[in-house]
Amino acid sequence: MPIRVTLDEMLARRGMKARELAAEVGISETQLSLFRSGKVKGIRFRTLAKLCAVLGCVPGDLLDYDQDDADLQDAGED
Repeated sequence: MPIRVTLDEMLARRGMKARELAAEVGISETQLSLFRSGKVKGIRFRTLAKLCAVLGCVPGDLLDYDQDDADLQDAGED
């Protein structure tokens, strides 16, 4: 998948542990771990907003996109 979660980079920049972030955001460490690894199909905007508020960032700081022409072919399936 061309969408990459870059949360680990943001945590490193902030000198914060994932455990601390999960507690401040109010989600389980398991949920945060699944998001960090990219093993989730989606994330609620409210959770994304909380992550950004705690980390002092914007959603684009937590997600990245690698161009993949196949995405144009699969656009009608979602």
